[in-house]
Amino acid sequence: MRTRWIVAFSVALFGIAAAEAAAQTFQVVPREFDPGRTYLVQAQWMTGIGCPTGARLATPNANFDAWSGSYTPYTDPACATGDSTDRKNQGLLLAKTGPSIDNFAAAVADIKGVEGQILKELGYDIRKPGMTILDPRGSWCSGGSPRFNIETTTDSYFLACASPPPDMEQGGDGFIRLTWKPVVAYNSMFLLVPVTGTVTRLQIVFDEGTTSGYPFVVGDHVQLGFGLAVLDNINVNNVRVGQGPGLSDDDEATNDRDDDGDTPKDCGRCHDHHHHDD
Repeated sequence: MRTRWIVAFSVALFGIAAAEAAAQTFQVVPREFDPGRTYLVQAQWMTGIGCPTGARLATPNANFDAWSGSYTPYTDPACATGDSTDRKNQGLLLAKTGPSIDNFAAAVADIKGVEGQILKELGYDIRKPGMTILDPRGSWCSGGSPRFNIETTTDSYFLACASPPPDMEQGGDGFIRLTWKPVVAYNSMFLLVPVTGTVTRLQIVFDEGTTSGYPFVVGDHVQLGFGLAVLDNINVNNVRVGQGPGLSDDDEATNDRDDDGDTPKDCGRCHDHHHHDD
């Protein structure tokens, strides 16, 4: 009797755990918002550009003219933990070429499956050397892009890479892990407040191009725009997703997509906000 009870209880617990795990998973689906068909924006999961967790290096032979046949394990210190389902080290490429404000277009990643959650933590790994987002090298990271656009049952909010600054920065070889915990963001009145309510929509938007339209002061230098960022391990409430639909070496997807979707929320407002902040 006791054995049957233990088995039944274990099965029940497994069912609860499986249901909770299913509720926690989500997808990060990239698309281009480009209603004018400018072809100056790109959003794509791509093989080989993400933050490597548990990857392997092909060790060269002594003469360095061929592969030795052996491997060396490699993990970037920024992403000691990551998405265990990512087998090809995918990274999320977000890019915009040309003017920021004068081109009504954006690279977008829709985060699906988090509706109804209360946001306690957000983040991602950004491809950037050094230990801080103030380093001018690598991916673009400003007060406007890349940013989370957040809609809840209470209000709409935005949280950009450098505004408000992340609560935690974990530097590595080629990436920095950024974490916002608790989630405090700018609301529809441009006030920096805790995000309340449950999620109705969540996106990552990149709409700053190679010509910003205004200088962005970082530390002791001025950036005029890079127009590209590579992200990985998108973090919602301490669940990380580091892969998704996109182009890779064996995908049959094409780049001729017609998936503009809805206009990204706050697509223009954050530029004004960023300009006034800086």
